[in-house]
Amino acid sequence: MYVCICTGVTDHQIREAALAGCETVAELTMRTGCGSNCGSCLEMAAGLLEQARNTRALPLPVLGMARAA
Repeated sequence: MYVCICTGVTDHQIREAALAGCETVAELTMRTGCGSNCGSCLEMAAGLLEQARNTRALPLPVLGMARAA
């Protein structure tokens, strides 16, 4: 799915950037161009980045449940 229509950045590209070590939305913008034009995609991009980072940090579902408790 396209997240940033202006620069053609997809959710897959955002997840790949997170797996490659991207930590912040500013870094994501520098790496992919996402949000560098109109910025309307930044909220969705931030959510996807956070989700991908959390998945990387807690790869096992059991660990994710333990963290939430």
